[in-house]
Amino acid sequence: MSPSSDPRLLKLDGFRVEIDSARERADVVLDRPPLNVIEMPQREQLRLVFEALDEDARVRVIVLRAAGQHFSSGGNIAGFLEASPEHVSKLARNIAAPARCSKPVIAANRGYCFGVGFEISLACDFRIASETCQYALPEQRLGQIPGSGGSARLQKIIGITRTKDIVMRSKRIAARQAYDWGIATECVPDDKLEAVTDALVDELRAFSPLAQRTAKTLLNETEDTNLAAAIELEGHCYSRLRQSDDFREGVEAFHAKRKATFRGT
Repeated sequence: MSPSSDPRLLKLDGFRVEIDSARERADVVLDRPPLNVIEMPQREQLRLVFEALDEDARVRVIVLRAAGQHFSSGGNIAGFLEASPEHVSKLARNIAAPARCSKPVIAANRGYCFGVGFEISLACDFRIASETCQYALPEQRLGQIPGSGGSARLQKIIGITRTKDIVMRSKRIAARQAYDWGIATECVPDDKLEAVTDALVDELRAFSPLAQRTAKTLLNETEDTNLAAAIELEGHCYSRLRQSDDFREGVEAFHAKRKATFRGT
């Protein structure tokens, strides 16, 4: 399945999808200049695209990035007043699509990364932040709270004290501080953002896709599990992977001192 095969995705709202089959890579590019505001209909389309790319055999790694100087200033504020309660209730599920995707998802962030832009980045596996990046959940200024998983995901990453500081004060966090707090995976000079993202894509592609999918699922599923149960589940996943062709290839390549060629089986 590809994004173009779904009639709901014939005209993408404020973003585009680029697939590089040779590099087994898909880019989801926010492209509504100058601030890449994310509209209500766009959220469902983003979910559908991530689901389609998850099933696309050409794609090993997905990159979520943006055109221009800013990743996203957030959502269309007026849209919240116009949307039905039923539609609003689906916001968090739509924005969680990168986390549900079995493939690695990288967010490349520069400039403003506010509101839903921050929330969808938090749902990704890796966040590469340009030194120009600023993260924020500014909903308190509107008499509201984050509604697409932002405060919940952030609390898991940095704890309740720092999350209260960000959420309850609508505080902006610069890229270097975000890296120091564990929000960003890496903090890089602005002119290196694309190169570092490219390098991470190639690094991830070198691993077994089966082992990668297993690791992502395991880590996501055990985040709220007690230690004993997490270790038990890890053991089951490890045992299953021992039967894979990729594991045999990895062991044989190690002993032969050659580069492994993984096939995802």
